[in-house]
Order: sequence, then C-alpha cells, then structure tokens
Amino acid sequence: MAKVFHYGGQAVVEGVMMRGQKSMVTAVRRPNGGLAMNTQLLGTIYTGWIRRTPLLRGIIVLLESLVLGIKTLLYSANVSLEEEDEKISGSLVWLMVTVSLILSIALFFLAPLFITKLIDPYINSSILFHLIEGCIRLFIFILYLKLMGLAPDIKRLFAYHGAEHKTVNAYENGVPLEVDAVKKYSTAHVRCGTSFMFSVLIIAILVFAVIGRPESIWLMILFRIILIPLIAGIGYEITHFSGNHTNNIFIRTILYPGLLLQKLTTSEPDDSQLEVAISALKKVVEIDHFETPEPAS
Repeated sequence: MAKVFHYGGQAVVEGVMMRGQKSMVTAVRRPNGGLAMNTQLLGTIYTGWIRRTPLLRGIIVLLESLVLGIKTLLYSANVSLEEEDEKISGSLVWLMVTVSLILSIALFFLAPLFITKLIDPYINSSILFHLIEGCIRLFIFILYLKLMGLAPDIKRLFAYHGAEHKTVNAYENGVPLEVDAVKKYSTAHVRCGTSFMFSVLIIAILVFAVIGRPESIWLMILFRIILIPLIAGIGYEITHFSGNHTNNIFIRTILYPGLLLQKLTTSEPDDSQLEVAISALKKVVEIDHFETPEPAS
C-alpha cells in the first residue's frame, strides 16, 4: 500500500505556498484582485532518499523551510508590488538564509545561554541550569511571536497561515476544496512549523542536559551550534510520528501545547484568503496526479 503524502506549506505576502511531492505552488493575490500562480519543480535534495531518511530528513525540512520559504516570500512580495518580472538571484537567497540562521541561533540558543550564565553562581545543578535556560528560550520564542503579531502586515500573514491550515485540514478529511466547506475547519494543524519549533526548543533542554555543563563558555556555545541538526532531526521525527497518531490520547496531550501556541501565528482568514490557499493546494495536487511541472528557472 502506497504511503499517504502529507501536503503542507506556508503563508507568504498576500498568499500561500503549498508543497507537493514533485513541486511547490505559490498563489498570491494581486493588488487588482487577480491571482498569480507560480509553480516550481522541487530539486532532488527535497524529494530524494535523504528527504525520506529518519533524522536526516528533519535537517532537510529545516533547510527546505528556509530556502524555499525565502524564495516564495520574495516572489510574493514582488507580485504584491506588481514587480513579478523581477528576478531573485540564488546568491541573494543564500545570503538571506545565512543571515536568518545566524539570527535564529543567536536569539533562541545563544541569548538564553548568556542570560542563564549571569545567574550561574547561584545554580548548583546542571539539570536546573539547562531547565532555566530552556524556560528562558521558550519565553523568548513566545515573546518573539507575540511581538511579531502586533504588526498589521504580519497579522495578514497569520490569516493566510490560518487559511493554509484550514485548507490542508479539509483536504485530509476528504471534503470538497470549496470555501464554504473549508472555512469550518481549524486554523491549527499538528504538522505546523510553530509546533515543530516548540518541540525543537523542548528537545534542546533534554539534549543539552545530557551533555552536561562544561566549564568553558566557548564549549557550551559550540555545543549549541553543532547540535542543532540533531535536535531538528529528533524534533521532526516526533512531529512526524505525532501527526500520524493523532487519535492516541497520549499523543494528543503531547501535541496540545504546540497547537495552543499556534494561536499566536494563525488567525481566521476571510473568504478571499481561503480562495488563495485552496487554489494553491488544488494545483499542487493536480500536478502530483496529472502533470509534470516545469523546472525552476
């Protein structure tokens, strides 16, 4: 029996990107009310054996969300400004990916370490040290999401995020991909990137606790950088497993905090936003079953 493919995507500027087995489709609402659609064939790194290998696939998913995410965000920004013909260079994408990684590591992994080190003389347990560091890391993450949601443009982005989740939830429940049917579904989804990040931050507490509390601050910094791929890999496997066992009450209990956190990154979309998400998912499903997408330029 063939394995069921789980569709998903992300919100972009005035639109939604959906990722399929062969391609990704980005649907963006133009300023004049029309709909722009961009289809790109996915490279082997996103569809090959590494993407299907436990632990390794979590690293690829993280890379995929950064690279493809930034590409689609830039494309959607161009469309919303009526500059769709403007080309985005590969070097610019990789520069933005690198900057995003550096800022994320600094904010969510190094800043909590330095803050915790300030009270290190008063902490007499390695486990307590990592627990406090983990709580600070979670606080920074939640505060970051809360502050992001205050910006009007981000609020619209979060509405498209809700549209993406509603559409995928409807598809997975086998209902017609029509606005009236899709709008009844939840804006939360078990495989959301917000839940994935939450699981990564929790797993980081356990992983760093295992390696202990080295005396050298430089060694602690090194561990927090080089262990990110392992933590991401474990986080993805937990998210992936949980998404396939949502009927289990124990799994639902584990998923609950991540689903609750999605209230900070999603909001109720309007019908126009749902139409965009539905168009993207319909197209990517159609490509998987009936078409061969054009290679990305």
